[in-house]
Amino acid sequence: MLSIVEAAGWPIWPLIACSIAALAIILERLTTLRTAKVIPPRLLEEAITVSVASLPAPDTIDKLERNSPLGTVLAAGFRAARRPRASMESLREDLENSGRTVMHKLERYLNALGTVASAAPLLGLLGTVVGLIEIFGSQTGTSTNPTLLAHGISVALYNTAFGLIIAVPSLMFYRYFRGRVDDFGIELEQAARRLATHLQPQVEAAARTLS
Repeated sequence: MLSIVEAAGWPIWPLIACSIAALAIILERLTTLRTAKVIPPRLLEEAITVSVASLPAPDTIDKLERNSPLGTVLAAGFRAARRPRASMESLREDLENSGRTVMHKLERYLNALGTVASAAPLLGLLGTVVGLIEIFGSQTGTSTNPTLLAHGISVALYNTAFGLIIAVPSLMFYRYFRGRVDDFGIELEQAARRLATHLQPQVEAAARTLS
């Protein structure tokens, strides 16, 4: 591996940095964007069951918020319902704001991964251009320096190949994570609607009591 890096020349170092960044992001997102971690099974059903008779206590809502991204959205709905003079409009608004915040967190680092996928081939092309410059630089009059010629070819080919090796899996994982985040967004939206429908009788009853 060291011999390949030496043969590829200095243009390989930005590509190595991109590969490290892409690998770190992919591993982090694979850990974070798990269904059981984002939308735990039965969490919505348990939250609805617990709040059939009355709204959960504040400490229970705090625990729910720390549970998962879905728990964060549900906790926002319960807090909105517990506020004095709560209304369905304010409840839905709080659910939407919480959902946007959660989605922003789920999309973390994806732009960076997409940037690596786009930049890696360009950095590989830069290495190719540098290699070609060295190839032309090996021409001295009527003679050719075979060492410089071989080095220029190595720089050109290794950087092109390494750029593609980084770009292809980075792009694949970027698309994969984007799809998962979009799916999670739909599920979170559906859960928020179910919670709003479930809390509507309690919110309206509290409003009638205050009026």
